[in-house]
Amino acid sequence: MKKDNLKSQYRVNEQIRAREVRIVGDDIESQILSTRDALHIAEQKGVDLVEISPNAEPPVCRLIDYSKFIYQQKKRQKEMKAKQVKIDVKEIRFGPQTDDHDYNFKLKHAMGFLADGDKVKAYVFFRGRSILFKEQGEVLLLRFAQDLEEYGKVESMPVLEGKRMIMFIAPKKVTPKKPAVEGPLEDEDFEDEEERPIEEPVRKKPQQKAPKEYTGPKVEGENWDD
Repeated sequence: MKKDNLKSQYRVNEQIRAREVRIVGDDIESQILSTRDALHIAEQKGVDLVEISPNAEPPVCRLIDYSKFIYQQKKRQKEMKAKQVKIDVKEIRFGPQTDDHDYNFKLKHAMGFLADGDKVKAYVFFRGRSILFKEQGEVLLLRFAQDLEEYGKVESMPVLEGKRMIMFIAPKKVTPKKPAVEGPLEDEDFEDEEERPIEEPVRKKPQQKAPKEYTGPKVEGENWDD
């Protein structure tokens, strides 16, 4: 059976050892009473006496329903946990003689990871006698960190652990990850003007001009009043 650590943090009712306590609660004036009198008041109100500050002089106890008190504490812990930003660790693996094409490919991925708020674990794996090139692996990792200085900061310098030389890079700015956008993109979905899609201009049909009225000299024999 799993032990409830939250419940074990508080003394309740007869578990309280102090002779005197300060009682607090809803619609209760804060006052110092003997523990016996405080328990008597709690019994009259149909609630529990919960020790919330055992190190105070005297200890502070709240008159409240114990089940309700534990529920509120658990709810507060869940809310705090939900506000915490989750950081994933993404691994980038190199060889001691990684070529420029492979290096740039992995550098681009690392930039994306750090921009998303993830931590990067970059390491050079030495296979067999390639351990002789450990200095070359360290230079590669330091170059990697320098190329990523706009996106992250070195959390730990390169360290050789067995056949791996490892370095951690943390994102400079950690922000909660946004969920994927569903449906058509609205104006507020674009933070920069450059990201906004270009709308095709609506082409208007040219309006036909009415024929100009003839204003030249009249020709004899023609009736201009008809």
